[in-house]
Amino acid sequence: MIKIAVYGKGGIGKSTTISNLSVALSKRGLKVMQIGCDPKADSTTNLHEGTEINTVLDLVREKKDDFELDEMVVEGYNGILCVEAGGPTPGMGCAGRGIITALEKLEQKGAYETYKPDVVFYDVLGDVVCGGFSMPMRSGYADKIFIITSGEYMSIHAAANIATAIDNFKDRGYASLGGVILNKRNVKNEEEKVDEFIQNIDSKLVGTLDRDEIVVVAEENKKTVLEAFPESKMAKEYEILAENVLKACGYEIKEEAKC
Repeated sequence: MIKIAVYGKGGIGKSTTISNLSVALSKRGLKVMQIGCDPKADSTTNLHEGTEINTVLDLVREKKDDFELDEMVVEGYNGILCVEAGGPTPGMGCAGRGIITALEKLEQKGAYETYKPDVVFYDVLGDVVCGGFSMPMRSGYADKIFIITSGEYMSIHAAANIATAIDNFKDRGYASLGGVILNKRNVKNEEEKVDEFIQNIDSKLVGTLDRDEIVVVAEENKKTVLEAFPESKMAKEYEILAENVLKACGYEIKEEAKC
């Protein structure tokens, strides 16, 4: 089992990217679990046609510990296992606590042993990397961390903070940085800016995603690009990125696993 945490500034396209990666890997025959670690609880929306699913924090608030594993793990498109951590009541509590609670409950209720996923994605907000938001980096959770950024200043700024947190945790046996994903916004000198950032943190570019209106169209239909437009150029870009992410994690890709 490979556990992958993906961080980036809010609105940079993490959930869109991860959902398409989940589909790409599931179509290779891999069992994928996607865990949304954002209080908005919208990471997996396009994997179950926009229908609401229970968040872990909602279940804990309503039922304490008296709920079953399948109440917080919902099977979405192509068998992808969907989990949403959720957040506190607005104005009360810490948003990061939802991540901690979700990950603890998944372990306590034997999610990984029951479902036996090949790949687990943690979709984590990267504007603030502290407390619960750093939880997926910790030993025993993610094996590799990937940062999604564009060439926009605030996106690179957030990415730099994430890279600093990863570097600060490296002596504790936490997850290591697998690389950077460029999700283009078509700003001036975008590739050069991101390349400079990557050099500054001594990392590598894992993949590039072009800006394409087809992504918006797919999401308006509450689907991933790979479900709505499987033969499109963007679908191919997500498939290539999925391969690159697996390779960066040291996973041996078996061609016969494709389906």
